[in-house]
Amino acid sequence: MRELIGSIRQIADSTVNVLITGETGVGKELFARAVHNCSARRSRTFLPFNCSTVPRDLIDSQLFGHKRGAFTGAQSDSQGLIRAAAGGTLFLDEIGDMAIETQPKLLRFLEAGEVFPLGENKPLHVDVRIVAATNVNLDQLVAAGRFREDLFYRLDVVRINVPPLRERREEIPALVEHFLQKFGGELNKPMLRIADETLDYLVLYGWPGNVRQLANEVRRLVATAEPGSVIMPAHLSDDIGESRRTLPANRSPRLFNEVVTRIDQPLSAAVEHIERAAIQRALSMTDGRLDEAAKLLGLSRKGLYLKRQRLNIG
Repeated sequence: MRELIGSIRQIADSTVNVLITGETGVGKELFARAVHNCSARRSRTFLPFNCSTVPRDLIDSQLFGHKRGAFTGAQSDSQGLIRAAAGGTLFLDEIGDMAIETQPKLLRFLEAGEVFPLGENKPLHVDVRIVAATNVNLDQLVAAGRFREDLFYRLDVVRINVPPLRERREEIPALVEHFLQKFGGELNKPMLRIADETLDYLVLYGWPGNVRQLANEVRRLVATAEPGSVIMPAHLSDDIGESRRTLPANRSPRLFNEVVTRIDQPLSAAVEHIERAAIQRALSMTDGRLDEAAKLLGLSRKGLYLKRQRLNIG
């Protein structure tokens, strides 16, 4: 994330268009705001607009504005979002969902800085920086004829790709602590702590919903916790808790000297599973003779004794 922020600072003061890509929930709008806040436009408007939430027949009016009477129901003038963001930044989220009919007008604005409101007889010049975002592959949409190639290249001057949370797990502890403090303050649940084992579960989970899903999980944990308590693995959502469990060894065929375990679970649980299986096999192969079993395992007799005690192996 520091590297991405460094890239943003390098291009923030320019006027080039920025395309932010990444899966749903990675925080693309936060990075769009970072582009705005690091630029000379920071004191002006940052205006987000989700292209997938407005009906196709209204998106023209929403973006470019209209004159009174331009169409049925237009009872007053509307300046549109582009003019509303004049001097600032317009964030076009889910740009891949923009109607193909609207794309030529957006292209004209990007090329000439002009908008043509519905019912207006002359174009209007507007100074707005465009930052767009998408969770789909625009190259594929261009190839399929669903997104204009010339518009794509106008938007894709600087691309910032935000990786999914599963590819930056080392940041999860800091995010968890941030959300714990944030939601603890909002819900009046101070002094909450999260157990190390619980954090292991959170770090190793796949997070298909990315940072948004993590934030919602921590919010739920805070909402259901007692003030000042320690959050344990038992408090986690079922899908997170169940994803860490070791698969039963008989789920898949294996050789006599193989053991099956999951690698997306807390390391301590995976190691314990393997140690237990290795010790039981060594004891079985040596008919319980501890010196020989210890030798097979590369342990001292005392080391084997201590491990058996810890793992409760009779």
